[in-house]
Amino acid sequence: MKRVVITGLGGITPLGNTITKTWQNLVNGFSGASSITHFDTSNSVTKIACEVKGFDPFDFLDKKDINKLDLVSQYSLIACNEAIIESKLLLTSIDKARVGVIWGTGNGGATTYENTLKELYTGASKKVSPYFVPKVLLDTSSGIISIKHGLRGVNYTTVSACASASTAIADAFNYIRWGKADAIITGGADAPICASLIAGFNSLKALSTKNDAPLTASRPFDAARDGFVMGEGSVAFVVESLDTALARNANILAEIVGTGINADAYHMTAGHPDGQGAIACIRLALEEAGIDFEQLDYLNAHATSTPVGDLAESYALKNLSSNKKSPWIGATKSMTGHLMGAAGALEAAICVLAVQQNTIPPTINLDSLDSKIDAHLRIVGKNAIKNEVVEYALSNNFGFGGHNGAIIFKKFTV
Repeated sequence: MKRVVITGLGGITPLGNTITKTWQNLVNGFSGASSITHFDTSNSVTKIACEVKGFDPFDFLDKKDINKLDLVSQYSLIACNEAIIESKLLLTSIDKARVGVIWGTGNGGATTYENTLKELYTGASKKVSPYFVPKVLLDTSSGIISIKHGLRGVNYTTVSACASASTAIADAFNYIRWGKADAIITGGADAPICASLIAGFNSLKALSTKNDAPLTASRPFDAARDGFVMGEGSVAFVVESLDTALARNANILAEIVGTGINADAYHMTAGHPDGQGAIACIRLALEEAGIDFEQLDYLNAHATSTPVGDLAESYALKNLSSNKKSPWIGATKSMTGHLMGAAGALEAAICVLAVQQNTIPPTINLDSLDSKIDAHLRIVGKNAIKNEVVEYALSNNFGFGGHNGAIIFKKFTV
C-alpha cells in the first residue's frame, strides 16, 4: 500500500474566503453566524445562519461560469483553485490521466432548484434555463473541477449527508494507496441556505432559533444548546502518493493514516443513542492507523449543537476512552456552523492545520457543560490551545441515514 499525503488546502467558508483566513478566525474564536441574507426570512422560524461573507463571484470566476453554475459549484471551483495553486501540482509534468476528483455534497444545487420551481409554479417564468439540470445535479462540481483543470482520472461525487466529504476523502485515500491514482482533488461543498431547507430542518426541530443572538446560537456540548446553525462553503484538498509528492519536492502538510466508514442501521435522522455506530467507525480508523484512542492528541467532534446528537457522540467518546486520558475534543461548529455535506472537508482541514501548527482551535459558547456529558472528557474551552504537540488528529462526521465517517491525520515524517 502506498502512503498518502496532503500537499494543498483551499477553502471558502463562513469564517473566510481563503483557508488561511478561516484558520486565523477559528484560532481567535470568531463566530461566522449572522442574520440570513440569502432569502427573505419573514416567514422563517430560523432567521440566522453561517453564510460566506463578502462574496463576489466575479472576484474569482469568469462570467460564463457564474451564469452556468449554482453557488455550490462556484464555491467548489474557488476552493479547488486555491488548493491546486498551493500544492503546485499542475506546475509539474504529472500525468493528468492519473489525477482524479472525488467530491462530496449533501444537497447539490438546492437554491437553483428552489428558485426555478418557484418561478414555474407562480407563473413568473414559463421557461426553464438550459443550465437548470447541470446546475442542480449533485455530480456537477466534480465534473466541472476536472474540466477546468484537465484531470482525466477517477471522477465522481459521494453523497452521505453530513458525512459526504468525509466519504470522499476516505475514497481518495484508498484510490491512491491502492495505486489507482497518483493524486486526487477531494473535499466537498454545500450551499444549502435556502427557504425550503431551513423550513425542513425547522420541521425536524434541528435548527437553533436563537435569532436574537446569532453569535452565541451554535453551542455544542453546552446545556443551553437548542439546535445547529446551518452553514455553507467549500474546502478542498490535494492528496497524493508520498512517492509522487517526494518526486516533485512538494510541501507536505500532513499524512492520512486511517479512515472508517460505516452505518448505524438504526434511524433515518438520528444516530444510535449510545453512539454504537460512531464507536465502531472510529475503531475502524484507529485500526487502520495502527494506534490506540489514547494516542490521539486532538479530536474534532461532529458536535452539531443538537440536544440528542451531542450526547450520543459524547457517550461514544467516553466508551472509547475507557476512563483513560481522552484526547482534546473540540467542536468547531460553534464558530463555523454546520456546512452539511462540506462539514467533513472543513473539519478535516482543521485537523490538518492543528497537526501542522500544533494549535487546537477553541469551542466557543461553552458556558455550562451539559451535566449528562462525562466531565472526564477533555473538551476544549473558549480559548485555543497553542504550543501543544499534535501528532495525531481525528475528524468525526455523522449524517442522516446513519452514515458515519472518521479520518485520522498524522504529522508527516519521512
